Amino acid sequence: MKKIVLTGGGTAGHVTPNLALIPRLQRDGWEVYYIGAKDSVEQNLVSGLPKVTYYGVSCGKLRRYFDVKNFTDPARVVKGVFEARRYIHQIQPNVVFSKGGFVSVPVVYGAWMNGVPVVCHESDMTPGLANKLSTPLAKCVCCTFAEAAKLAGKKGVHTGTPIRPEILSGSRERGLERFQFEQNRPVLMVVGGSTGAQAVNALVRKSLGKLLETFQVLHLCGRGNLDADLEGTEHYAQCEYLDEEMADAYACADILISRAGSNTLCELLALSKPALLIPYPKAASRGDQILNAESFARQGLARVLMQEDATPERLVQDVIHLYHDRGLIYEAMKKEPSAQGLENVLREIYRCAKQS
Repeated sequence: MKKIVLTGGGTAGHVTPNLALIPRLQRDGWEVYYIGAKDSVEQNLVSGLPKVTYYGVSCGKLRRYFDVKNFTDPARVVKGVFEARRYIHQIQPNVVFSKGGFVSVPVVYGAWMNGVPVVCHESDMTPGLANKLSTPLAKCVCCTFAEAAKLAGKKGVHTGTPIRPEILSGSRERGLERFQFEQNRPVLMVVGGSTGAQAVNALVRKSLGKLLETFQVLHLCGRGNLDADLEGTEHYAQCEYLDEEMADAYACADILISRAGSNTLCELLALSKPALLIPYPKAASRGDQILNAESFARQGLARVLMQEDATPERLVQDVIHLYHDRGLIYEAMKKEPSAQGLENVLREIYRCAKQS
């Protein structure tokens, strides 16, 4: 039986693409193993999955800034390399797929020490430190963005990102019923991530009166961010977080307001959902969301409103323009090959596994 080791962690964003791959890999006859950090996000998400064996290794965070742990964490990384090498020697996989995050570094080096081919995946426009360290040992670097694939040189392949198949199986009718919306009025969905986006929440709520003149608004505001004063507002539904209902929420949405994290953008692309992107400002991040959003805008896949330019009046204006232009964006998305991220990444994994 063919065997694969998946790795990646530190945040859910480094795990969810692997979760999308696992059912297809198993359906295609692969035995799936996962190597991540001990007592981690990835262990919580993966360890309960059927027929997936999880191994925990030591790892240290890779920091670009001064911290006392910078003196101790390298030893943890080295320990993790030898633990990963032992597990990979025991498993004898055909290939290792790395989604990034600091835990992936010891696993990639452990694979290299065993002569096992490695496929990496880079979600953002510019590689994180873990992928920079891993790329020299990889056979292939799958990239969400074409610009990142060019930066990776001969190893770079523009694939997009694997998306959970269940996110594509939503029902507009179920969504409208779930949120008590009308059939013949457009739905604007607001997404700020699992913890919400305070600036976006405030902006939408200041604009709500004008937005509700045209749209029904489904507002995912993040845990602890519900506004009791808005409960019962006609044509408005607010939720802290959606899990199984997310597919139906997407299905009933005509357009979206969203941050510009790469996993969310790939979901929007796979679903052909036009969006107004409000990326995290550079002062609050390393600027990757700005680059992601600009790439989508250049290709006609979205519209962008920078947070520093956002006012309630500008938001309403841009949302209305987005709705009017939604057909153009929809057509551009339908023509974009990276919308098939799951199939594209599997193709590269299978190609590289043949070399083992």
